[in-house]
Amino acid sequence: MQTPTAEEMEIRKGLDDLVQALRAKDIEALMAHYAAATVVFDIRPPLRIESADAYRKNFEAWFASVDPIDYEVHELLVTVRDDVAFCYGLCHVRSKRTNGEKADYWVRVTSGLQKMSDRWMITHEHISMPIDLRTMQAQPEFQS
Repeated sequence: MQTPTAEEMEIRKGLDDLVQALRAKDIEALMAHYAAATVVFDIRPPLRIESADAYRKNFEAWFASVDPIDYEVHELLVTVRDDVAFCYGLCHVRSKRTNGEKADYWVRVTSGLQKMSDRWMITHEHISMPIDLRTMQAQPEFQS
């Protein structure tokens, strides 16, 4: 295994901070990781989100519907070249919905980052959930 570069360590630290903000439902700290013009393909509608402000609305809706949020990142891979990076991993999400239902599911997350003013910012994110191709239904119980 190769020793992580300083850039990779900086990105991993930023992603750790993002996860902590997500768990705390701290929308300001969370959104500080996204570039203004970020493009997102989320598991929630709409199909394509074209700004951090629009993505914020998805997070606000999610935060209002669950409490607490337990979010773990597994098998994170980070690749860095110059001022561009991408990372991906499997994320295990557990929470309790406001209607009392428990949520326990896995999502796949891929993020593209760009170094802007000496800070790594997410410029693209794609979140997906495996589906059963026979039924076309999401398979949230997927295990890594």
